Amino acid sequence: MSHTVEKIGGTSMSQYQAVRDNIVLHKRKPGEYYQRMLVVSAFGGITDGLLECKRTGAPGVYATFADAEDDSAWEQTLDNVSNRMGQINKDMFGLSPERALADSFLHDRIAGIRDCLHHLRQVCAFGQFQLAEQLQTIRELLAAMGEAHSAHNMVLYLRQSGVNAVLMDLTGWRTDEALPLDQVLEQALERFDLSSQLPVVTGYAHCKEGLMSRFDRGYSEMTFSRLAVLSGAREAIIHKEYHLSSADPRLAGEDQVIPIGRTNYDVTDQLSNLGMEAIHPQAAKGLRQQDIPLRVRNTFEPDHEGTLITTDYRSPSPCVEMVAGRRNLFAVELFDQDMVGRVSHYAECFTDELDRMKLNLVAKDMNANTLTYYVSGNRKTVRTLVSALQHRFDNADVNTHKVSLVSAVGSDMSIPGLLARSVGALNKANVPVRAVHQSLRAVEMQFIVDDEYYEQAVVSLHDELVQTHADTVALAVA
Repeated sequence: MSHTVEKIGGTSMSQYQAVRDNIVLHKRKPGEYYQRMLVVSAFGGITDGLLECKRTGAPGVYATFADAEDDSAWEQTLDNVSNRMGQINKDMFGLSPERALADSFLHDRIAGIRDCLHHLRQVCAFGQFQLAEQLQTIRELLAAMGEAHSAHNMVLYLRQSGVNAVLMDLTGWRTDEALPLDQVLEQALERFDLSSQLPVVTGYAHCKEGLMSRFDRGYSEMTFSRLAVLSGAREAIIHKEYHLSSADPRLAGEDQVIPIGRTNYDVTDQLSNLGMEAIHPQAAKGLRQQDIPLRVRNTFEPDHEGTLITTDYRSPSPCVEMVAGRRNLFAVELFDQDMVGRVSHYAECFTDELDRMKLNLVAKDMNANTLTYYVSGNRKTVRTLVSALQHRFDNADVNTHKVSLVSAVGSDMSIPGLLARSVGALNKANVPVRAVHQSLRAVEMQFIVDDEYYEQAVVSLHDELVQTHADTVALAVA
């Protein structure tokens, strides 16, 4: 039997006892711990402290270093993160000998980062060197610290339980050159024996391509994916703190949502577009091309098989598998009478401006004289977009609306009357529908609603399209 490559998210990593008991040791004898690789994220909240908070944008070490005029601000932020990491060491190892090893590793890396940032400040005091040109490298250096810490700690922690865990450090600490990602991984794989060792792999990999510049915080999924592809894994597994379910349990209710047993990579692409990544689309691409199944499991329910994602799966009968959505979008509407017959030109210009401002396009619609793009981003950047469009098209009217997008998603939704049922459910829940999108491929149906109606829309569609179908199937079986 070949091996698996398994990714563990930051929230799960913070529950390190559950990682050990539910993922590594669960129902396994000592000789069965192996033929696996664990790709780990930083402990929960640590990458936010090193870079910036993903949810609120609050500055971490990176953002503080980039903006500060002197060293005191970023040094204090680095001390704060280092203290949090030291507290994790204390919680994991107490007074055991492993505590000293964990602290020594942490102090060595933090001291190296501190020296590097100090020296960079000094070099950039000369006019020939610009700090802005080094910021991406600094971002990668800081991000790598989080995964190096968590991976090293997990190795020590698993060894306490008799597991021959070994560190696969891909962070490039003190290396002289950056190699292509595949070459980095291939060289690392040569050093390990999966039959008797359990590699714990840093989610960040230092490489020529620069993972953060291309994927930002999604870099660990690229490491995970390429490792599975290059090593010929039997299955790729992602361990999360929740099931991939038919809706957000916080909205639809934990007793109402249904874990998804199977789906396909097409569905995961739709979820990624909604900001609910089961896996980054570029990471899924390699798995898909090599026909490697992806399984999403709940760290805290080790006996549950989770969701199996494959290339060719289609539901046995057409159905809606889940209802998902995205809040806080801006509908940017461009109306111009001169657009008639020239829609493609306007669309090209619109897209150019989105790319230039790094706004994410989630959906769009059009008619003879109007283009509406639904984008995610901050209000300031959207205002800049509106000004740019107004400048390009003098006679156009450009308006914005705050909206949400709610989607019904499934591997096969070719169900007669599905649109009518959906609109009827929203109408019954008193949810005004601003726009509707239904594609020929029958894998997603989108509804644009005012942001204030988002929760009502999710619940009503889930009740009508998923829960009612599940109840009907249950009655038929009974």
